[in-house]
Amino acid sequence: MTDFKTMLADPSRNIVAPGIYDAMTALLAEQAGFDCLYLSGASIAYTRLGRPDIGLVSASEVIATIELITDRIDLPVIVDGDTGFGNAMNAQRTVRGFERAGAQAIQIEDQSFPKRCGHLAGKTLIGKDEMAGKIRAAVDARETDRLRIIARTDAIAVEGFDVALARAEAYADAGADVLFIEAPRSIEQMDAIAERFSGRIPLLANMVEGGMTPVTSAQELHDRGFRLVIFPGGAARAMLRQAQAYYASLKDNGSNAPFRDRMADFDELNDVIGLSQMLNAAKQYE
Repeated sequence: MTDFKTMLADPSRNIVAPGIYDAMTALLAEQAGFDCLYLSGASIAYTRLGRPDIGLVSASEVIATIELITDRIDLPVIVDGDTGFGNAMNAQRTVRGFERAGAQAIQIEDQSFPKRCGHLAGKTLIGKDEMAGKIRAAVDARETDRLRIIARTDAIAVEGFDVALARAEAYADAGADVLFIEAPRSIEQMDAIAERFSGRIPLLANMVEGGMTPVTSAQELHDRGFRLVIFPGGAARAMLRQAQAYYASLKDNGSNAPFRDRMADFDELNDVIGLSQMLNAAKQYE
């Protein structure tokens, strides 16, 4: 397995990280051929709590999810660390816990707590200096520099584009390994971000269907100067439509028969999740 730090070190590499929220989605993304994954805090809120992304997920719930995912797949996992779940000292504890659980990168943002999805209105921010201190604390807390620290600013929506760039500069100076300037409103803003930073530090672009940023292909974003592209909530939104259709069909028909051609059968599911391999492995212990 190529680690995430090595991937980032290659400027020619177009890193595409699909959003996942549990071991099953991680396994399916791995089987689809991706070489890096993004554990979305929003998607954990959607699927584990059935709630919106407004700061309800706890650090321990994220750590438990990381552990289940990294026990099942071998790909590097980037993890959404929200605000670090508190101040600089909380952020250090979060970094240590995520790293022990198997994360290879942690994203920390400059929203105040409780945070909310980066494409929702009504966000508030902590001070630039406080966030820079939080980044320094995260860097100091990691066991090895294999763990990458991603600094995210949500300042475009709150303080404007120029302030967001200034905040990103401060976070890079504080030791961040990747910059994530959330929710640019146009291709022109994305180009300005890339022009200012791409030659110095890897940049992350976030593609959210229906969000503030124009949805663009990973290759086009790479060509514009973004090293890493995430699609954090896509799997949850795809699951939503499929599950709604399934449950509606079952309620209307009292049977799965009308939906059968849109479902995996018993054997197909067990094949995908590796039943035969586990049974064969168990034989050596009988």
